[in-house]
Amino acid sequence: MARIVLGLIGEMAAGKTTATAYLEAHYHAETFRFSTSLRDILTRLHKEHTRDNLQQLSTVLRGLFGDDVLSKVIAQDVAKADAEFIVVEGIRRPGDIAYLRDLPNFYLVGLQTDEKIRFERLRSRSENPDDAGKSWEDFQKESHQESEEKIRELIQKADYIIENDSSFADTYQKIDAVAHEIKAVAT
Repeated sequence: MARIVLGLIGEMAAGKTTATAYLEAHYHAETFRFSTSLRDILTRLHKEHTRDNLQQLSTVLRGLFGDDVLSKVIAQDVAKADAEFIVVEGIRRPGDIAYLRDLPNFYLVGLQTDEKIRFERLRSRSENPDDAGKSWEDFQKESHQESEEKIRELIQKADYIIENDSSFADTYQKIDAVAHEIKAVAT
C-alpha cells in the first residue's frame, strides 16, 4: 500500500482528536499534532496549556521564524515516519499545509460540527485547563479569533468533508468510508 497522509482540519471540538484516535486504533496510523511542539515549550516554561497561551506562543514563533515554522517541523516529522498511514491533526492556516501538499498522497479532511455541539464537547472533554468552565460567550469569542476564521476558509479546500454531528458510530463509519476511498486511489 502507498503511504497516505491525512491532514485533519476543523474548528475547536469538531472531532479531530476523536478521528485521530480512531485512525490510530483501526488503521495503525502514526500521528502528529501541530500543538505538540507548542505544548512542549509551554511545559518547559512551566506555563499552563491554555488555549490563549498556545495561540500566543504560536503567534510569537510565527512572527520570529515565519508563518511556516510549524509546517516545516511537521513536514520533517512526517517525512521521517515509517507508518503507511499518517495523520496530521490541528491544521489551522494555509501555511500549515504548504509543505504537506507537496507530499504524495496527502489529503486534507475537514470535520464540521454544529456550534452548540462543539461547545458542549469542549466543556465536557476539558482538553485545556480553561475549557470546563468556559461560558457560551467566551466560546463564541474564541470562535471568531483569527485562527478559527482561517480554519473556516481553509476547510473549503478540503479533499473530503465529514459532518460530525451525531454518534461515534456514525462518525467512525464516515471516517472508514473516506479512508477506504483514499486507499483505493492512493498511488
